[in-house]
Amino acid sequence: MSAVPSGSRLRADARRNSEQIRSAAIGAFQGQGLTVPLEGVAKAAGVSKATIFNRFGGRIGLIEAVIEELVTRELFAVIDHARAMDDVGGRITYYLTALRDLQYRQPAFNDVLLQTYPQSRQLMEICRVGSEANEELVTAAQAVGALRPEFTADDLHALVVDNALALKHGERPPRADYDRRTTYLLDGIQRRPPTSDG
Repeated sequence: MSAVPSGSRLRADARRNSEQIRSAAIGAFQGQGLTVPLEGVAKAAGVSKATIFNRFGGRIGLIEAVIEELVTRELFAVIDHARAMDDVGGRITYYLTALRDLQYRQPAFNDVLLQTYPQSRQLMEICRVGSEANEELVTAAQAVGALRPEFTADDLHALVVDNALALKHGERPPRADYDRRTTYLLDGIQRRPPTSDG
């Protein structure tokens, strides 16, 4: 007669399955974004797709289980660092450079920016916090004359979203080219000091 697994054994198996799924999801989302087929996540985790639904309730639940590790922690650290910088004008330079770096490295961040899953309250909260940071940092930089006077927080949002669309749906540029274009972008939005003819 075969032994019936105990409750503690079943719970341990469930925890192990959940961690395997989380690990597989992080790897898949990091490489391909949040829209990656769940079949690939299940295969990498060594479980069935049904197990993902049993453990996490589906794609949204799985995303919300790993998004802090994937995106939220780093994004909020960028925002906090920008806010703490003494150089008010330099905050936008740091912030936009760091955002574009995160976009390049982390396809999942672009899906958050594009609000690919608006039914996720957690993802929408990330967008809300990001929008508040955009407004705050642009307003502060405008106050010290660091940005072109017509440049707005909506412009900053549009630039970041346009970049997300390009990275998600276009050809990924070499890193050197991407960083060079970040410099061009910053040169375009920053206010240049008046030049003297003499």
